[in-house]
Amino acid sequence: MASPDRPQQPDARRTAAAAAAAAAGEGVVPAPLPDGSAAPALLPPTERFAARTAGMTASEIRALFAVASRPEVVSLAGGMPNLAALPLQSLASEVAELVDVDGMTALQYGSAQGVPQLREQICEVMREEGIEGDPNDVVVTVGSQMALDLLTRIFVDPGDVVLAEGPSYVGALGSFAAYQARVVHVAMDEHGLVPALLHEALESLSRKGITPKFLYTIPNFHNPAGVTLAHERRPQILDLCRRYGVMVIEDNPYGMLGFTGEVHPALRSFDPDVIYLGSFSKTFASGLRVGWALVPPLVRDRLVLAAESATLCPPSFTQMLVSRYLSHHDWRSQIKTFSENYRERRDAMLAALEAHLPEGCSWTVPDGGFFVWLTVPAGVDTKAMLPRAVTARVAYASGTGFYADGYGSRQLRLSFCFPTPERITEGVRRLAAVLEAELDVVRTFGTPDRPELKRGSDNPAPDTT
Repeated sequence: MASPDRPQQPDARRTAAAAAAAAAGEGVVPAPLPDGSAAPALLPPTERFAARTAGMTASEIRALFAVASRPEVVSLAGGMPNLAALPLQSLASEVAELVDVDGMTALQYGSAQGVPQLREQICEVMREEGIEGDPNDVVVTVGSQMALDLLTRIFVDPGDVVLAEGPSYVGALGSFAAYQARVVHVAMDEHGLVPALLHEALESLSRKGITPKFLYTIPNFHNPAGVTLAHERRPQILDLCRRYGVMVIEDNPYGMLGFTGEVHPALRSFDPDVIYLGSFSKTFASGLRVGWALVPPLVRDRLVLAAESATLCPPSFTQMLVSRYLSHHDWRSQIKTFSENYRERRDAMLAALEAHLPEGCSWTVPDGGFFVWLTVPAGVDTKAMLPRAVTARVAYASGTGFYADGYGSRQLRLSFCFPTPERITEGVRRLAAVLEAELDVVRTFGTPDRPELKRGSDNPAPDTT
């Protein structure tokens, strides 16, 4: 052991390793330590990321956009709203008048909580689904995705558990991963989240001393599964979460885009402690990026602080444009027009699936929203099949992107919101041909060996026709 008053000699092995790393371009050699020993090689400054960034990976769906946007490809992948029914000329006049009359306010910094008049109007919009909200408890955000990300930031510590339906919205999974949450999926059936399985998950975690930070749920016209939570299950799920001390985040971007005229009561209408996320992206214009969160007062204060640190304030211009639209236009009729257009496209997709898909496929039948969830026969891996589908000029979103735990290889999401009915039919026909070719390979060579997953990977999600 070296004498404490004599400097230690540099460790030759560490010095050599640092020099080799530097020579290979793998790092830099820092100055020797005060005791004369060599400090370990460091990564270049621009590569010294925080540990939490390891969970920030590219979404499979986002990676598709460059290919799916080619005109020769029928994209059944992205959930882009169809804006053709918007009164663009009228909106152009609104923009001009907004700048002319209120430009000095609209183009200036605003409140981090959002424009007061819009927050009042948001409460009117939520009233359509039985929610009685206070404008003071509404926080306007740059899309509801921002609200979800900030809520995860203020509630989740690394390693915390959050519950989510299986499958779940890819943007939510991205936020949970970025803040190092551990996602526990709870399976659904054709009627949405299954209360008995939620109870099982909560009890299992409780026995381990774990209380999830929240349940994240999309009860209406689920993305990606297309199912809707049965009305009788809604109070059951809230009661379970209340008993186990678990907060509920209700994400409801599609709730008003139903095809039957039935209004589904929001979970927030049963319980004022539910955090409700809404958006104008699907019912008005996604490019404006105006969403909101209705939250209890204690959450509101922290959410506003988080919003200030992220954006200082949401854009006043887009908020005031949405406010003018709600004031001067029949937005309820506009939503009805959107719903009728999407129902026509949904019907075209269901008819094409019935006519063209090979035996052994099954799918959900949505009564609103944008998506159908398709299950393919055993032996077909939808992620591995995707490049061959794109070669055949059709794109979809493979099921694995909607799970945090590796499931979904036999599922895929089909979006019917953007293409015309004719393009939908042609896209499904192309997809059916790709599936037939995959099944020919399976029949010839058998099902490839894959590691067995812990739970039933044959049916991890809604699977009905």
